[in-house]
Amino acid sequence: MPHSVFDLFKIGIGPSSSHTMGPMTAAADFVEGLGDRLSAVARVTADLYGSLALTGKGHATDRAVLLGLSGCHPGNIDPDEAERIVAAIRQAGRLDVAGRHPVAFDEAADLRFNQRERLSFHSNGMRFTALDASGATLAEAVSYSVGGGAVIDEAEIKTNAAPTLLWDVPHPYRSGEELLARAEAAGLTIAEMALANETAALPEAEVRARLAAIAATMSACIDRGIGSGGILPGGLKVRRRAPEIHAKLLARQERALSDPLAVVDWVNLWALAVNEENAAGGRVVTAPTNGAAGIVPAVLRYYERFVPGANADGTVRFLLTAAAIGALFKENASISGAEVGCQGEVGVACSMAAAGLAAVLGGNNAQIENAAEIGMEHNLGLTCDPVGGLVQVPCIERNAVGAIKAIEAARLALLGDGTHRVSLDQVIETMRRTGADMNERYKETSLGGLAVNVVEC
Repeated sequence: MPHSVFDLFKIGIGPSSSHTMGPMTAAADFVEGLGDRLSAVARVTADLYGSLALTGKGHATDRAVLLGLSGCHPGNIDPDEAERIVAAIRQAGRLDVAGRHPVAFDEAADLRFNQRERLSFHSNGMRFTALDASGATLAEAVSYSVGGGAVIDEAEIKTNAAPTLLWDVPHPYRSGEELLARAEAAGLTIAEMALANETAALPEAEVRARLAAIAATMSACIDRGIGSGGILPGGLKVRRRAPEIHAKLLARQERALSDPLAVVDWVNLWALAVNEENAAGGRVVTAPTNGAAGIVPAVLRYYERFVPGANADGTVRFLLTAAAIGALFKENASISGAEVGCQGEVGVACSMAAAGLAAVLGGNNAQIENAAEIGMEHNLGLTCDPVGGLVQVPCIERNAVGAIKAIEAARLALLGDGTHRVSLDQVIETMRRTGADMNERYKETSLGGLAVNVVEC
């Protein structure tokens, strides 16, 4: 289990974890690594490849790189401050490398979208170069944004080392089967086992505090999305619907008491609100990615608002369980839409949310694993085909559907005793193979599917 709960849930800004948060982190790491060479830098350049080049404009990768080269990190940058920094760079034609060394910056020449090239390791490849006044290279780095805001560099790949645990955990696992076996042997729930692993590195009070901050950020994102109207940026002229839907739901609350499916409307609202906020570049939590950021928060709020006895401890159990399942996908397949399609984003988020909900509804470990399996099984083959390269159509509505699927998966699993024909490990391997077989046009390139069959207006 090399992945912490905080690898799956990261606070950042939209619209994409792989195309915004990852490149920003990679660029910031590069300039911070210059050290004593920083004073000799006269120019910095960035080259984007594969999916980053093809959909980078719509995913705000250009803005992310400018911010990263300026020393900003996705976890602590204020979205409004980000707008100011980018506008200042573009207006002046200068940026402060690492936030403290000004150089001239010609965005058209120094930030290149190489749409016909793809680096070998991953579709989300990028190269950063620092040059001195004579044009000689001072430093160069190749990095890959591999999903969920995570970044690895070429040096790590070349070592070809097996993944290692960042800290010694009492309950390591690398498969669903091993997860269940270790939990049974220890007499623990999945959430208890995950908490024990986290507290091997951090005090329990800190783990709980960080999880509370994640839950609070998710909740605040829902509320901001509900309160924000207007048109989303990017040119598709997609209208933010959350405020209007919220008003309608409030207006018909009494009538909704007789509608057994009224709860579905609220879950749809919460998921839409998050992903509209994400599309606008607001603050979100990767869960496990930005493109799928609305599913876990929507299902978590469903638990908090509609499940009797819901409490803060239940929220912690929900998130720990969801992350334990997400770690299996990250370890054995992928959470990158550019690598395996949207099944790796919305599909994984649906699986995580289903597991978390099953846990807080009283499911045993076998039922939780069954819920996670159902959540992914019915998202297999889901393509990533964003219209205009924007995380808007079909991404926003896809989160609403994914949240409802997660609730259905949890409830269906709880009707059984946990025994089922297809295991979570089998469905994860199927997802990995399906992603490998999927045509590149359907993996976050905007070269196939809805992206080429919907006329942009």
